Amino acid sequence: MAEKIDTRAVGLDVGLAFIRWLTGAENLHYGLWSGLEVTAGNLRAAQDGYTAKLFGYLPEGRLRILDIGGGAGETAKKLLALGHSVEIVVPSPFLAARCRETAQGAVVHETTFEAFQGQGPYDLCLFSESFQYIPLAESLPKCARLLSPGGTVLIADCFRTEAYKGRQAEGPQPGGGHRLTAFREAVEGSPFVIETEEDITEAVAPSIDLEQQLFHVLGHGVTRVSDEVHAKRPATHWALAKGIALFLSRKRRENLMQRLTGTTRTAEAFRLYNRYQIIRLRRRTG
Repeated sequence: MAEKIDTRAVGLDVGLAFIRWLTGAENLHYGLWSGLEVTAGNLRAAQDGYTAKLFGYLPEGRLRILDIGGGAGETAKKLLALGHSVEIVVPSPFLAARCRETAQGAVVHETTFEAFQGQGPYDLCLFSESFQYIPLAESLPKCARLLSPGGTVLIADCFRTEAYKGRQAEGPQPGGGHRLTAFREAVEGSPFVIETEEDITEAVAPSIDLEQQLFHVLGHGVTRVSDEVHAKRPATHWALAKGIALFLSRKRRENLMQRLTGTTRTAEAFRLYNRYQIIRLRRRTG
């Protein structure tokens, strides 16, 4: 039996190559667009602005940091350059390999956070757009076990608003994450309290419009080529369509074309259905 093609790894590889070509780095996170024109040429500056904002919430001193869901290792690389000790938890073999190359000096754990067996203690558990992928029942309790007594949790991520009624009601919408109300309830029942919090939804929302503009450029190319082949080489078009169907289900093909040509993923929709928060938690006292 032929080995199944890892379309996710292929997509990540292509996406990272494109981002690296466009910006010179492999950042997978949103940009901070305050004071910047929303253009592809400003993406690197917007992403650097986001990182600077995030690092402004780091506790003082040299830290032992657990970077949970560390992407391609760009954030860890910058943390190492500041003198911090960094361990990365990332479940994707492809991203783990990128972390080892990009963030040399960091310890990379190729596993989910739920299955992570590290003991710590760490000074900081960092979730940069990864908190949404971990069940609330597991994330904060595990952080409490891994952190030193004075340790901190730093979260920068999307949270769903009460306006979002679910995929069946709203269809696919930009953003994601736990409901903000559910997160606050989880914090109430945890060993942590919110020390500081900032809503940066307005500043990051334009990332959605830029992303969709880039997808539309790709979608225009795909549609243009498909129409030309269909008109002049119908047999070839039929064969190509059959070949693609061997690797992508109908649902995946429909989702892909929605991303390439759709108009529902907008900054306006992002603002409605999400709050993008930077939140720092500390242990309760007393």
